[in-house]
Amino acid sequence: MERTLVLLKPDAVQRHLIGPILTRFEQKGLKLVGLKLRCFPLETIQQHYSDHASKPFYRNLVGFMTSGPVVAMAFDGRDAIPVVRALVGATNAREAAPGTIRGDFGMSFSNNMVHASDSPGAAAKELELFFGEPDDLIDWEPVDLGWSYNIEEELS
Repeated sequence: MERTLVLLKPDAVQRHLIGPILTRFEQKGLKLVGLKLRCFPLETIQQHYSDHASKPFYRNLVGFMTSGPVVAMAFDGRDAIPVVRALVGATNAREAAPGTIRGDFGMSFSNNMVHASDSPGAAAKELELFFGEPDDLIDWEPVDLGWSYNIEEELS
């Protein structure tokens, strides 16, 4: 099993898309293990996007991400990182495939509703940043796990 971070950006929150987007992940069979709705501090957002600090869009990105509430979510699942990224779609929402979150709900390159970790290393770093307290993430076993996975073949 793999754990990953998803952020619903202020545009998704302002457009009342929290429920529809969360539903996509749950319907796929990913297990929600952490959820926060917050206006995260400037320092948290700057640290999260520190890899982009030298890029011309960094200032606008940080401003956008601190302009309103953000939903931070943590999901568990087999190959969760590539599965989540496939559900999210291409960064430029105009180019994202229909059926993806960005493809169905977006028209913007910059206001693209969702951040998803792109690697196990990034996921670990990002999860620590947004869910760093001991009780922030919950390990639990869904009763329908056998309906999402072939437990004997895929989870053993």
